[in-house]
Amino acid sequence: MADREDVHRIALALPGPSEGEDHFAFSVLNKGKQKGFVWAWNERVAPKKARVPHAGVVAVRVADQHEKEALLASGEEKFFTEPHYNGFPAVLVRLPLIDVAELEELIADAWRCQASRALAGAWERDVGRTRANAPAPCLIGARETGISRPTFPLPEADREAVLASPDRSPGDLHGVLAVPAETGPRRRSGRSRPPG
Repeated sequence: MADREDVHRIALALPGPSEGEDHFAFSVLNKGKQKGFVWAWNERVAPKKARVPHAGVVAVRVADQHEKEALLASGEEKFFTEPHYNGFPAVLVRLPLIDVAELEELIADAWRCQASRALAGAWERDVGRTRANAPAPCLIGARETGISRPTFPLPEADREAVLASPDRSPGDLHGVLAVPAETGPRRRSGRSRPPG
């Protein structure tokens, strides 16, 4: 079970975050602009009235619409959306229903989507999240592989072995079809509008 204090702690533990001054939101500087990666969900409690922040729900940026659809299709009550977020790569998360470890992963992935490649790559190297001599992870759309999390490209020999195996499962393709890191992360551009 997570809460806003956990979101605050996780977001500020990442490199270069900025905290919203007048509302609960976190962003990272990329190409001279602040890019939001997690923020408070503002709920419309009455028609034609202003939205109000909901303390138990945050909006979290995702890589693309495919990742959003995969999280929503999981059938778990902790993930949901509303018409305001149609076409926008973010998912709403009910904090009381998500454990802190999963929230950490979700927020780190959201930060990666918005941080510059240089900053994300430096962070990955600093925290030892990449294997020795392996390129930084790349985001691949779920349509290509069924995987919407960062993947690590496998060495050529391992890739050939996995693809040649007659009894492989779809999960074995994790890392096999990854885009080389030199091409950069693959991101889908959604309709651009301010968070909230």
